[in-house]
Amino acid sequence: MTDKPTFHAYSVRKYKKQDGAEDAMWSRIGAAFAHKDAKGYDVVLDAVPLDGRISLREPKEPSAG
Repeated sequence: MTDKPTFHAYSVRKYKKQDGAEDAMWSRIGAAFAHKDAKGYDVVLDAVPLDGRISLREPKEPSAG
């Protein structure tokens, strides 16, 4: 397992705004770390999504400024 996560884990919940438009709220709930042999991942969760859906996304680079 590496020190930096390969992916961040998010719970994504869709909702309707007051104007009727649909939007989504992303809550980071954990991370996925690549195995040293690059053949798998360990997923570490701090929370479990209510709807059972987890989205894995590559971490964004911190923006300068």
